[in-house]
Amino acid sequence: MDSVGVIPARYGSTRFPGKPLVKIAGKPLITHVIDGARKAKSLREILVATDDERIAKVATEAGARVVMTHPELPSGTDRVWAAVEASGLTGVDVVVNIQGDEPLIEAAPLDALVAAFSKHADIQMATLGRDIDVSSKEGLEALNSLTTAKIVLGRDDRALYFSRLPIPFSRGVALGTQAANAPGRAVLKHVGIYAFRPAFLKQFCGTPPCELELLEGLEQLRALYLGAKIHVVRTGHESWGVDTPQDVEKIEKMLASRAR
Repeated sequence: MDSVGVIPARYGSTRFPGKPLVKIAGKPLITHVIDGARKAKSLREILVATDDERIAKVATEAGARVVMTHPELPSGTDRVWAAVEASGLTGVDVVVNIQGDEPLIEAAPLDALVAAFSKHADIQMATLGRDIDVSSKEGLEALNSLTTAKIVLGRDDRALYFSRLPIPFSRGVALGTQAANAPGRAVLKHVGIYAFRPAFLKQFCGTPPCELELLEGLEQLRALYLGAKIHVVRTGHESWGVDTPQDVEKIEKMLASRAR
């Protein structure tokens, strides 16, 4: 399939201004993301959608095609669509929105997202989900964490709903008549990388946020509100983003561990 990856990279982050340019193991964050994305065999081109000339310069040097976008765009997804439209790429089969703050991004999950559109001709979106081992302490913490988005799946791994709450509610567990690991494989941890058909990406960005999206703080609920079929690709990939300056040391340790 004819597919492109777009990395939205804004300079003015509220919690971490200039984040795309912060050095991680001697290399700017945005460069790590570009290098990881370029390994995906299914993406014929990597675009960086940015509002800042300093980011543009670094991204160009790293081998990405840069598209300057308006600084007041409301979200990274809007920045992705603006870049696709400005680049004349609205006719591609798939657009992958690659988070600009995840320096440990790998090729395999990106390729799997694109492949989902070949396997499922009726879907408008695809995203990633990771199994939650609810028999472990870490899994239960993830299930109950309000900062972790969970996905409930229907047949053929289609997303039914996303929530920050631990879903689905298990009546059996609540009554003490069912094992504590009852949610099983019906619920996954959401890994926030998205792929879109361009026509749906345009519709998505042209629609105001819906009530569910505003209540949960999860933009993918707008897609479900619009009636989109979202395929969830099961992955072992974990999302490790840089949200604050304190995250830099953590990521550097992970990179050093990979190198060993």
